[in-house]
This record gives sequence, C-alpha cells and structure tokens, in this order.
Amino acid sequence: MEIVIGKSAGFCFGVANAVNKTNDLLNTSEKSYCLGELVHNNQVTDELQKKGLVIIDNVEQAKNNIIIRSHGVKKQIYKKAEKLRLHVTDLTCPKVIKIHNIATEYSNNGYYIFLIGQKDHPETIATISYCGKNATIIEKQEDINKGLEKFYNSNIKKLLILSQTTYSLEKFDSIVSFIKEIIQENAELEVKNTICDATRLRQEETKKIASKVDMMIIIGGKHSSNTNKLYNISTKYCKNCILIETKDELSLDYIKQFEKIGIMAGASTPQKSIET
Repeated sequence: MEIVIGKSAGFCFGVANAVNKTNDLLNTSEKSYCLGELVHNNQVTDELQKKGLVIIDNVEQAKNNIIIRSHGVKKQIYKKAEKLRLHVTDLTCPKVIKIHNIATEYSNNGYYIFLIGQKDHPETIATISYCGKNATIIEKQEDINKGLEKFYNSNIKKLLILSQTTYSLEKFDSIVSFIKEIIQENAELEVKNTICDATRLRQEETKKIASKVDMMIIIGGKHSSNTNKLYNISTKYCKNCILIETKDELSLDYIKQFEKIGIMAGASTPQKSIET
C-alpha cells in the first residue's frame, strides 16, 4: 500500500500562531477566556480547555482577559471589551485582518460590497461588520440575483467583491464570472480574491492527489469550513473519500482494499492527528 500525504496538510500560519500564543498565555495564567472556539478542531480545543481555556459565547462572560480567535470577531466586540476593561489578546489571523482593512477602506470610499463566503461562519460574520450598511453576503449562486437587486436599489455605482479566506476557489471564480457577465459596463467593479494562499495551495494539492489515488482521507474538524471544502474537492476526483477527526474513525479492513491512499488535513488539524 502506498500512502501520499499532502505537503500542505495541517496548521496554517494563522492557526499555529493562535494556538502557540494561547498556550503561552495559559502557562502564565490560570484561566483565559476565548470568545468562541479558538480554531475549528475538537482535539485542539479539548487540549486547551484542559490547560485552563474557557470558551464563552458572550464578551460579558469574560473576566479580566479575553482572547480574540483566529477567525476574528465583529468590530463592536472591541468596544465592549474596552468598556468592560478587559485585557484583549487579539489572535485574529493577519490574512483576516487584511480583509477587514480592505472592507473598511472601500466602504468609506462609497463602494457596495459583496462578501463571498459561508453566511454562518464566524469569519464571515466578523468581516461583514467591517463592510458598512451597503453590503451583502453571497454564499452560493442563488444569492447573486438578490445581491444584485440590493446593489442596484442602493443607487451606488461602485462594487467590491471580497471572499472569506477559506472559501472554495472554484466557487469564488464561478460567482465572480457570473457577476461580471451581468454587470458588464453598468458599474465600476473591483475584485479582490482574498482567499488565503494556504487555502488555495491546500485545495490545489488536494485536487492533484485525489485524481491519482484510489482513496482519499481528509483529516480535520467536521465543523471546519476549509476541511469540508477539501472533502468536497476530493469527492470530485476520487470515488472513495472519507472525512475523519481521529484515527478511531478509520476501519483498517476497509482501507486495506486500496493500493494507493491520499491524505490531506485541514488548516486547524494538528500534526499529531495526521501522524497517528
């Protein structure tokens, strides 16, 4: 049996930075409070909670300090934390902060903004708060016409398209192409492909590996956006694909029937989950 492991599998920079700095913080403090899961991986979250990380749903639940997770939070949260006199450790991924800055700049310059991303994902929820009142989240093809209707009704002539960092590159390109065909010369259009390089490389490598193996194993949190996209890509190029969080979900009898197996892991998957 041949096993091919993706070179880009595992922690991306933003996740590694957030996990490492949280561990450092927990080494010097009995408890630290994180607004939502630091990253979308149960194994990482469980380990951090054992060390004293307290996951909260509301900033008012924090005491003394609060950690801003890698996905970022709504900009209003910072004002609330300041009022509560909390010490803020901001571990928002730099790539996400870059999108917030772009959104703020273009919103201030009179652009309507389309944010392409998963509507219920914490990164998208955070980013839309920086886009101003003239903004629409577009998750799939069906959302485009509604978004365009809102754009035309706003009487704004400038449109910016952004993306969630972990969105599907293929879907992003498809949505942008569709919008370009409809808008043509009727508006000033700016497109910023803000899907991060780590996501793009991981998706491209998954496609290459999946097309050359008999089976694909995707490792990562089942509620992780980027992990699920890797699984979806795999299913297009390989007939036998599974998504697991730990080795306990693997059936050795099942995988023994395949000669060549590919392995890829999401951006929030720790190295030990891949190696075991």
